[in-house]
Amino acid sequence: MAAAGAGSEAPLPEHSYAVSRPVYNELLFQQRHERRLRERKTLRDSLARSCSCSRKRAFGVVKSLLPVLDWLPKYRIKDWLLSDIISGVSTGLVGTLQGMAYALLAAVPVQYGLYSAFFPILTYFIFGTSRHISVGPFPVVSLMVGSVVLSMAPDEHFVTPSSNGSAPNTTMVDTIINTEARDAERVLIASTLTLLVGIIQLVFGSLQIGFIVRYLADPLVGGFTTAAAFQVLVSQLKIVLNVSTKNYNGVLSIIYTLIEIFQNIGNTNLADFIAGLLTIIICMAVKELNDRFKHKIPIPIPIEVIVTIIATAISYGANLEKKYNAGIVKSIPSGFLPPVLPPVTKFSEMLTASFSIAVVAYAIAVSVGKVYATKHDYTIDGNQEFIAFGISNIFSGFFSCFVATTALSRTAVQESTGGKTQIAGIISAGIVLIAIVALGKLLEPLQKSVLAAVVIANLKGMFMQVCDVPRLWRQNKMDAVTWVFTCIMSIILGLDLGLLAGLLFGLLTVVLRVQFPAWNDLGNIPSTDIYKSIKNYKNIEELQGVKIVRFSGPIFYGNVDGFKKCIKSTVGFDAIRVYNKRLKALRRIQKLIKKGQLKATKNGIISDGGSLNNAFEADEDIEDPKDLDIPTKEIEFQVDWNSELPVKVNVPKVSIHSLVLDCGAVSFLDVVGVRSLRMIVKEFQRIDVNVYFASLQDHVIKQMEQCGFFDDNNRKDTLFLTIHDVIVYLQNQVKAQEGQDSILEMITLIQECKDPLELMEEKMPQEELDVQEEAMRSLAS
Repeated sequence: MAAAGAGSEAPLPEHSYAVSRPVYNELLFQQRHERRLRERKTLRDSLARSCSCSRKRAFGVVKSLLPVLDWLPKYRIKDWLLSDIISGVSTGLVGTLQGMAYALLAAVPVQYGLYSAFFPILTYFIFGTSRHISVGPFPVVSLMVGSVVLSMAPDEHFVTPSSNGSAPNTTMVDTIINTEARDAERVLIASTLTLLVGIIQLVFGSLQIGFIVRYLADPLVGGFTTAAAFQVLVSQLKIVLNVSTKNYNGVLSIIYTLIEIFQNIGNTNLADFIAGLLTIIICMAVKELNDRFKHKIPIPIPIEVIVTIIATAISYGANLEKKYNAGIVKSIPSGFLPPVLPPVTKFSEMLTASFSIAVVAYAIAVSVGKVYATKHDYTIDGNQEFIAFGISNIFSGFFSCFVATTALSRTAVQESTGGKTQIAGIISAGIVLIAIVALGKLLEPLQKSVLAAVVIANLKGMFMQVCDVPRLWRQNKMDAVTWVFTCIMSIILGLDLGLLAGLLFGLLTVVLRVQFPAWNDLGNIPSTDIYKSIKNYKNIEELQGVKIVRFSGPIFYGNVDGFKKCIKSTVGFDAIRVYNKRLKALRRIQKLIKKGQLKATKNGIISDGGSLNNAFEADEDIEDPKDLDIPTKEIEFQVDWNSELPVKVNVPKVSIHSLVLDCGAVSFLDVVGVRSLRMIVKEFQRIDVNVYFASLQDHVIKQMEQCGFFDDNNRKDTLFLTIHDVIVYLQNQVKAQEGQDSILEMITLIQECKDPLELMEEKMPQEELDVQEEAMRSLAS
């Protein structure tokens, strides 16, 4: 068996089973199987239960709000402490450098990136549920923060005139930018935005709406982060080249930035460009080696740290700033700033952007956290993560930080170097603390182009997501279109509007899928109770006089027209058109009856002299049924609508007597859907086609009851548990009808025959009745 299974899948052994049970419709099933009564709790009972308190319940609430109380007492010092120390030191070195680099994206001085890599870890250690993520700046979120900062505090707001007297009688007025005032304002805006994002995240977590991240599907996030990587690349390109450009924001800002970079590319600083290019090449090469030999290398090579140390030493030794006018970090103050309350008056100007930043930051953190939680067999609480990051950002906002989430590269370092818990995060924060207090001065000669190159080198994983598009196209074309649309819109419109456009487009695809669901015309596999699509399988039998339609989706106001078209396509005719055509034909028959041009026999109504109907009128010529002034139902029984009619009206043929709607895949109905079902049943009943429902879920039946579907014409005995129940019921009805028809025919012959039964066939009269008397009898009956 093992050898057979290794080469190919072993065929499933054939088994058979036989089931003997009654044919169940919903009415009969509920009579024989009593429904379990579910006790509904009142609002008062729910409030009383939620407000009740016990020692165990109180301790459980505290542990859910402070997850550190759950895992810290279980910490295994001997097994985990050494691994957490090694992981924390490695992550702290990377986090220090990335904090400084991502500060450039947030448009604030580099020391504030160090603060943002330190303070959020302290609170997440207490409130977070993930054991492995490294909390701190992330390029996408930092860039979104930077776009808000640049839009609210552009360079133009801080221009001051500077007089330069070059001649006795002339005065040239130059303009310079007050960088100190500009940087102070930008830090204030970034910290205010961080506080507002934290408040939004805390509110979302308190209201238990962590499910909001589910609307950010993987294709949408992939397209958005790829576009963000492109935005980051462009924003850092001007730093690598040391080319000054205007700060563009809004629609097509990235295009304008690229145009200006290429216009000023002749002003590139070669020292910065060479340093940045070498940093990118070296970092990407070593990262590739780390990925390729990760099973052989116990600890990934911290290439960013190594390159930074070497670049700082070269810049300091060669004095690149004075000799080659290289752009360096210049000043990194030691120590911390005192906590300050950000001005809440600026909330109104950044409210829209803060929502998108809050959701994106949370989505990135939870996505990364779930990956490592699954790998290490534990779970994270989505709502508690909202609360944890909300508290972290509120706390960080008072210390002049920008928005924190998690980064893939830092988290990968923390996990791959053996990190077991957030103790590693606290140790990494200690490394950042050392850099803030003691090592900041040593990094002042570092070129900004090196930091920008480190950022660009870490974008490789995001850019490689482009390779997902062909795979998505093969698997699901709609997901691939969502990826591409979100990416393009985020590049053109900006990250905030692009994310909104991608989200709306993703929801639109869901609406379209629900509005145009799959449907099938079903047939029976002989000698089984299995019903499959006629188009998809061979050897499927269509039951004579019966059509079975399976509609795979909810029936609501958005797709009722599509539902009707599916039924029309399956049965092959329009029930309303058939009814109107029959009314028109009956009116013509009435006129011919009045004129005495028709004769009636036991076989129905025929034209005088047996003339055939050789001409038809146009289908569009449908008269108003109100014009027919005689009862039509009685006459309908006298006409074989599938035979040649003695009037010039083209009446569509109806080859079925029953329509079965398989509703097993119908998840819900609304008022419009229920009303449409009532109309469908009525339309088919008028042309002598009965409609049956199969496999309806209990909650759907309840919705039908609440919307008033059932009445004298729509009874629960037309609802069956399965398709096969309906088919067996219809087959029994046909057999019973055939038996009844044969008995009635025999009784009629006996009543009309005066001779003995054995001579009846020879002496059967072929009487013809007067047309007017026959019509009156029909009307009277």
